[in-house]
Amino acid sequence: MRVNAALALAACLAPAAAIFEDDAYHIDFHYALLGHPKHEATFFQKPYAASKASLLYTVSENGTVGAINPKDGALVWRSAPGASGNGHLRAGEEQDTVISAVDNRIAAWSASDGRIVWETNIDGAIAEDLEILEQEDGISNDNAKDAVVLVAHGINGVKRLDGKTGRVKWTFEDTSGDTPFQVSSSPTTIYYISLHSPLLGGGSKLRVTSLSPITGKKLDSYTLSSEGEVYTKENILFAGANTAAPILAWTDKAHKVLKVNIIGTKGVSSFNTPTSESIESIVLHAPRKVNSLPHFLVEYQTATGHSAEIYHVDLKKSTVSQAYKLPLLKGKGTFATSTTDANVYFTRITSEEVSVVASVSHGILGKWPIKGSSALAGAYPVHGVAEVVVKDNSASAVRSAALFSNGQWALIRNNEIAWNRPEFLSGTISAVWAQLPEEESLAHQLEEEHHQDVISAYIHRVQRHLRDLQYLPAWLQNLPNRVLGSVTGQSDSTTIEEIQHDTFGFHKLVIAATEKGRLSALDVGSQGKIVWSIDLHQFAPGSIISSPSLKAFRGFVEVKDSSLTRPLFINSTSGGQVSSQDAHDQWLPNSDQETLVTYKLSEGKLQGFLGAEPTTQPVWAFTPPPGEKIVRYTARPAKDPVASIGKVLGDRRVLYKYLNPNLVLVTTVTEAGRRASVYLLDSASGQLLHTALHSGVDVSRPIPSTFSENWFTYSLTLDSTSSTASRGYQLVVSELFESPLPDDRGPLGDSANSSTVLPKGEAAKPHVVSQSFQIPEEISHMTVTQTRQGITSRELIVTLPSSNSIVGIPRGVIDPRRPVGRDATAQEQSEGLVRYAPMILFDPKWHLNHKYEVAGIKDVITSESGLESTSLVFAYGKDIFGTRVAPSFAFDVLGKGFNKVQMLLTVAALFVGVLFVAPLVRRKQINSLWTVPQ
Repeated sequence: MRVNAALALAACLAPAAAIFEDDAYHIDFHYALLGHPKHEATFFQKPYAASKASLLYTVSENGTVGAINPKDGALVWRSAPGASGNGHLRAGEEQDTVISAVDNRIAAWSASDGRIVWETNIDGAIAEDLEILEQEDGISNDNAKDAVVLVAHGINGVKRLDGKTGRVKWTFEDTSGDTPFQVSSSPTTIYYISLHSPLLGGGSKLRVTSLSPITGKKLDSYTLSSEGEVYTKENILFAGANTAAPILAWTDKAHKVLKVNIIGTKGVSSFNTPTSESIESIVLHAPRKVNSLPHFLVEYQTATGHSAEIYHVDLKKSTVSQAYKLPLLKGKGTFATSTTDANVYFTRITSEEVSVVASVSHGILGKWPIKGSSALAGAYPVHGVAEVVVKDNSASAVRSAALFSNGQWALIRNNEIAWNRPEFLSGTISAVWAQLPEEESLAHQLEEEHHQDVISAYIHRVQRHLRDLQYLPAWLQNLPNRVLGSVTGQSDSTTIEEIQHDTFGFHKLVIAATEKGRLSALDVGSQGKIVWSIDLHQFAPGSIISSPSLKAFRGFVEVKDSSLTRPLFINSTSGGQVSSQDAHDQWLPNSDQETLVTYKLSEGKLQGFLGAEPTTQPVWAFTPPPGEKIVRYTARPAKDPVASIGKVLGDRRVLYKYLNPNLVLVTTVTEAGRRASVYLLDSASGQLLHTALHSGVDVSRPIPSTFSENWFTYSLTLDSTSSTASRGYQLVVSELFESPLPDDRGPLGDSANSSTVLPKGEAAKPHVVSQSFQIPEEISHMTVTQTRQGITSRELIVTLPSSNSIVGIPRGVIDPRRPVGRDATAQEQSEGLVRYAPMILFDPKWHLNHKYEVAGIKDVITSESGLESTSLVFAYGKDIFGTRVAPSFAFDVLGKGFNKVQMLLTVAALFVGVLFVAPLVRRKQINSLWTVPQ
């Protein structure tokens, strides 16, 4: 009990040292992600005209606008993601801003630091396309270039925005019923391209409408004969933005004929596509700089290879001609376009090499074989952008930023992989902890011994130890490195190359699943190193996995998705598929993860089922009162060790905890009355144990909750329209005890057997102590730290979306037993209690992410480590973040400040001293025996 009191006091002192400065960037890791970059909205650009280096700009598929430093792949700046991910990004020549159009939001950003310059919202529509006016008329007095926005889905038409303020200069509204597609511009005209669907069907015609750039009035309109070929926007290959690529191209369904129109003319040129192999897709690449030669490349992808054709456009004669072809290469690859002065260059990127050709000739200007990278093994480039340095008709250098098929965004500098960013992780929607191989094997062996008789278990253990001797030579070989690393402070977490069990249990695997169906394993003890990554679709061809859920067992992970007819079983250490038979025969579920009660929310009521899967007959059902809707339920974790069954008071009496493993907290809302209610249920019987009602709640905001040991907590957003409270945020904490009286076990007493199905009346319900606190920010998610024995004080981990932070609140701060309206007595202070304060300000030292900006976090999971003092934390969503915390200080491990060298020198000096003094003492003892007392 004295140990528990000391730990409680340490928990109150923890805010003074939540995370140490020398631990930052060492015990944690952060992937600041953008998401998969969109091909048409990714480019190299100087942040301002006088800059000597370019940045890499993109808008991702989730609508995040950002800039990357091409030197090291570090994130320079980014914006918040859009709602639907419909994003466009453009930059004018020699401009210090970039302009984005995401959903209905048009914004100009400072290209160097991402500060917003102006913003315009389009009500009732979204931006379908965005272009920059490069002609003289499109430039304002301060050299800011205007933007042209194509809007659709509500209001169809074109808007011209002032490049300095974002103010709408004019609007052209299309009432024809056509489907807007894209806008293009020339020095004298703005072209609005749309799809016109005839009444009789049979495809769509491409309609080109000419607009005055000064007034926005319609000048002319004509249609191109494309019926039978163009049915949707996906059938159109390309529509140029300006005079650098003044073309409109499409193809038929069979990819047999390529058709090209010079925008502003009615003529259509037809070209036969290669017939050597069946073409799966066609991509057109063209320059965007206004002074570029009007040359473009058509990329052909087949099942086994890829090729390309280069075309030239003669604007004076209004003709399109094929210049030359690039040969078919086996394997997947892509092309990128770059411009130097007016010259256009095409970079061919494959998984083996990078080569550069000029648009005017087929001669290869440079070729670089790519050095292998483990992160890109087995992957191929999907799309990319490039910058080329050409001297004396030879490409002296090239850097290419390519998105690979495994979701890695990498920069290839000549023949080396300079960096890679795991952008596929930005869509992580589920994650679980997995055990390491050594832990899995040992736990399985111990479980077998547990179910054997004494003699068989002893023989089995001896055999196990004999088998372990095969690892002795490797252990002895690695021992000097471990000792040297321990003395010099070099943690093996920075040098580990393969997954292995470490002394402190920090090297744990997290299995993460993304919305695109990728499954990955990250080692949280090695700075989030990606151990393996696979595409789940290879195990389920034809399925579209979009919402995978994971459940970890010993040695494998179970993957479920609505598109899967049966679960997938994946080996947690290798990423290989495990058959369902092997999953059930070779690996047994962890005993601490066996599910006793399963919950199902159906038709507005919560049902409880015995076992790991719902059955046809629920054991109980909870239906909220009329008008209330269940929005969340939180059960006590299956693995929730408790070190003490009671809380020791200052006078050495004990308040016994209500430790029911079958508790579930149900949250309901009443939208009409702006009320939220919480119900505490016994999931074994469905009995209602406790309820609480909160009025004046903004029910449109999240109400996160969590449960641990004998206490639970939840957070609310107060509604500003309420007459009783202003808008704010509230954290409620409740603790359960068997009785309000110390040293009293309640009606059950010290009974050895009891049943929650047959309770002894109302008196069997827990005694609940609750308290609420005002907090400065909204909480989107909360969880509690976990340790192996549950001795360490818990810490509440909360996610703050408004500040992109993750905060660890010490348990003592939110203790509901804090005295109200008076100072704590000496006995209460010995428990770690302090005077109640209605407002909790998040101490900067509580922020686990310190200087990191952790954005878009959907969930946080925790796990025990090998040390009782330390808990592992992993947060996922748009960003990935991992760290470890010690709520009661790291009392079972030496800190970094401990001088191990001095300790060894001291021990060595004492050893030498003992060797030197021992003969003197022995001689003195012998002499004293021969000395005759006087």
